[in-house]
Amino acid sequence: MPILTEEHEEIRRAVRKFTDEEIVPVAQELDRHQKEIPREIIQKMAELGYFGLIFPPEYDGIGLDYISMAIVAEELSRGWLSVGSVMTRSIITGTLVLSHGTEEQKKKFLPGIARGEIMTAAAFTEPDSGSDTGSMKLRAIKKGNGYILNGEKTWCTFANRAHVLTVLARTDPDPNKKHRGLSMFLVEKEVGDVIKHPNISGEPIPTVGYHGMRSYSLSFDECYVPEENLIGMEENKGFYQLMATYESARLQTAARAVGLAQAAFEAALRYSKERSQFGQPICNFQAIRMKLSEMASRLQAARQLVYYACGMKDTGKRCDLEAGMAKVFSAEMVEYVTREAMQIFGGYGYSKEYPVERYWRDGRVISLFEGTSEIQHEVIARRLLEL
Repeated sequence: MPILTEEHEEIRRAVRKFTDEEIVPVAQELDRHQKEIPREIIQKMAELGYFGLIFPPEYDGIGLDYISMAIVAEELSRGWLSVGSVMTRSIITGTLVLSHGTEEQKKKFLPGIARGEIMTAAAFTEPDSGSDTGSMKLRAIKKGNGYILNGEKTWCTFANRAHVLTVLARTDPDPNKKHRGLSMFLVEKEVGDVIKHPNISGEPIPTVGYHGMRSYSLSFDECYVPEENLIGMEENKGFYQLMATYESARLQTAARAVGLAQAAFEAALRYSKERSQFGQPICNFQAIRMKLSEMASRLQAARQLVYYACGMKDTGKRCDLEAGMAKVFSAEMVEYVTREAMQIFGGYGYSKEYPVERYWRDGRVISLFEGTSEIQHEVIARRLLEL
């Protein structure tokens, strides 16, 4: 089991300070009005190196381990889930390029991603293709020295603020090829408050929570992409490239769940000491104490599972089993902890007066994105049945 070093603890202290000073004071108000994360916060994250944590120094990264990445994601998400989630997109695109890109692609994209100068967004899901990746239809047809993309994508989070869309497209039209006919492209675009590309249009999808980053439905209409932006410069490898990258994304997502649950737990613990009923603080009542105990136990179990999975990733070994376990357990844990936190707050927990309702709304999305909990259980079961 990985043991946190003093360096890890120093990273936690530094990120917690940043979160308490820069994110916590504004998160509730921004969420209430469904505003996007201020660019100033993202710029400060870039200056602190948060986007380049796991990337090698030769590409302007810091070269830290995955446990450090998890700690940063955890602490940022403790302030606001959306802020912790900005990193996810950089990790997905960056690890795709690092592991599967050509040297020219690495030199072109990785330094900017690591420095936070290039924001990215993942355009994988389609209106009729969520977990069934092999059924995706967006077409990429070879034309001259590039490809023409036509089709639809949905749930593309941060698409308007991204410089690069990482797009999974079908290069082999044979319907029997399914996942064996998909390729990964890097589509460059301008940044704006809306989608800014002459051949890509999009509208934001209204959501219950997870504000701060808008998710878009996108339409690609004769969108040209140069062939040098095909990851690895090799067709029909996109599915396999994506599956390898999902380990990193799911570890980061699990860490976000831990940070969000930590915020809810801390809020409930404080409130239980401050709120009095029947002449005494409610933390004196056994029902509340049992809730706090169970919340803390599940939270700590999830955190250790995340760190263990990150430790496996740091060894270079395959860890889709451990990453899947960390993600699915953390997703279920955060829903439990945020719900119980609301229960401790009572009626006030259902009001906009306290941020606990935001934690509850945000927590619900964890079991849906980066692979649903049902898909995670399938991944876990398949690996177990291999043993």
